Amino acid sequence: MQKRLILNPELLSITVNRLCHQLIENHNNFENTVLVGLQPRGTYLLDLIVDHLKDLAGVEVTHGYLDTTFYRDDFRRRDTPVKASETKINFIVENKKVVLIDDVLFTGRSVRAAMDALLAYGRPEKVELLVLIDRRYSRDLPLAANYVGKRVNTMASQKVMVQLDPSKQNKVWLVNEE
Repeated sequence: MQKRLILNPELLSITVNRLCHQLIENHNNFENTVLVGLQPRGTYLLDLIVDHLKDLAGVEVTHGYLDTTFYRDDFRRRDTPVKASETKINFIVENKKVVLIDDVLFTGRSVRAAMDALLAYGRPEKVELLVLIDRRYSRDLPLAANYVGKRVNTMASQKVMVQLDPSKQNKVWLVNEE
């Protein structure tokens, strides 16, 4: 297994900062905007962004976590049952601008499931997607992110590993599995 570092802690910090500035530019004071992190890994990025937005713009952004386990089209195709994560959305998304946040955009199936799951909380005015890593050329569904930290050309045999953990240095690797 070969690992290649594609975002070191400094570059990852700069990337998150840029994404936050783009959000501020498009959503101003976040009065009618909510951020939703996709469980499990999108929530770590969401927490980073919420903290950074508070520091940058002094705004408290309404945010929550969304589990899409039972909305996935491959839910019943797995050999072992999948353990669902907790959904924490204590607000209505009716007529709100929703920014879905995930760490990696790969096939697009998680995002499709998230849009289905989101409808249980109301009909949003608009849905946008923010991802840290966009794995180009691997989409099964015609989806694109509105906010992208880094675009990476990958092969099917490769994985993107995102480490967002406050107790360690945040990093992103491209892993060749052979």
